[in-house]
Amino acid sequence: MSVTPTEAQESTHPSPSSVQDVAAGLRSVGYLPGESTALVAYLATKLGKPVLVEGPAGVGKTELAKALSRYLGRELVRLQCYEGLDEAKALYEWNYRKQLLRIQAEAADTGWSAVQEDIFGEEFLLARPLMTAIASELPVVLLIDEIDKTDQEFEAMLLEVLSDFQISIPELGRVQARTHPIVLLTSNNSRELTEALKRRCLYLWLDYPELEHELEIVRLHAPDLSETIARRLVEVIGMVRALDLKKPPSIAESIDWARALLLLGVQEIDSETFNETMSVIVKHRADMDVVAERVGLKLGSPADVA
Repeated sequence: MSVTPTEAQESTHPSPSSVQDVAAGLRSVGYLPGESTALVAYLATKLGKPVLVEGPAGVGKTELAKALSRYLGRELVRLQCYEGLDEAKALYEWNYRKQLLRIQAEAADTGWSAVQEDIFGEEFLLARPLMTAIASELPVVLLIDEIDKTDQEFEAMLLEVLSDFQISIPELGRVQARTHPIVLLTSNNSRELTEALKRRCLYLWLDYPELEHELEIVRLHAPDLSETIARRLVEVIGMVRALDLKKPPSIAESIDWARALLLLGVQEIDSETFNETMSVIVKHRADMDVVAERVGLKLGSPADVA
């Protein structure tokens, strides 16, 4: 049995005609891209090449894929990578229990060849994220998250899948992409990825944003926070990130802190307020001591502020 592709369906979803379209579209769904981010995202939609997005944890790599799926009106299919991830968990598996029940239900005199044809049909196939994205009748955004946690053997398998957008199943045939997914691979740069993978991808490096850019992000997600406190919050976040910490605060944690200060009705970020709410942005006990000493003491007491 062979699985053949259908004609790609005409997409009714937005098709950006410029970098400015992509930038505006991402902003409309709550993601504020830098110039390079909008450019690479636009090229990905037009060239059909995967995008490798590298950078420290918490700078918006995963959120970029989510924002693209919302803006383009495509389903997001996510493969979360981890050490030891194999093809079965990424591509497909056979539903062995269902196959066994089917075999047991056959008459005792039924030959193996007849049973084999029955149990290796599509109804016994468990599609995993890569198969789901390739077999989807509607265009999707495929997020391969934290690819640096896998090994080089998995990368090699992934290259084969992404080069032709097809999967060969020995018992069933070849599954080819019905539509062309937009593919984003993210990496926290914990290991060097192979040159073969990098050659096949567009590349985007995301770092922590500049002060004004992060201020804009915070204001977008916590619009009721005063301009003065929002700016001070971003300045303090920058001071914290400048320290040698196990885990610097992410952009999402900046937003969480802004919302927490808003809920608490904070009028000024002084040392007392900072120490009371520091756990929103600092998540390691050893880091807390360093941050309290190096940043908290610089903010002054309520009396000093008054």
